[in-house]
Amino acid sequence: MDPFSFEKLPEVIRTLFEKVEHIEELLESLQPRESDDNELLTTQEAAEFLKVTVSALYTKVSRHEVPVNKPGKRLYFYKSDLKKWIIASRKKTVMEISKEAEDRIKTLDKHKNFV
Repeated sequence: MDPFSFEKLPEVIRTLFEKVEHIEELLESLQPRESDDNELLTTQEAAEFLKVTVSALYTKVSRHEVPVNKPGKRLYFYKSDLKKWIIASRKKTVMEISKEAEDRIKTLDKHKNFV
């Protein structure tokens, strides 16, 4: 920054103020936004989120396959519950199943040696 005179002080302060405002805006945009996971979804919104039809969602609800809240006659879904349900429904790969089997056999062999 170049040296400035006393007469230019108001202009320099204005420039500094604008830069500080810009930095604040940048910092605010970098902060993680409040998660919408606790957002309640209607049946239509939940179907769109899961990328299924509303009738398919109703079928899953009637089979107790998907987490749902039913205060009265309406159905509501927490987005976080739906995400957890999707993650819990993950199918393991052959490699993961094989690794679990090997680990289980090793554990059983250790127990057998102690008996």
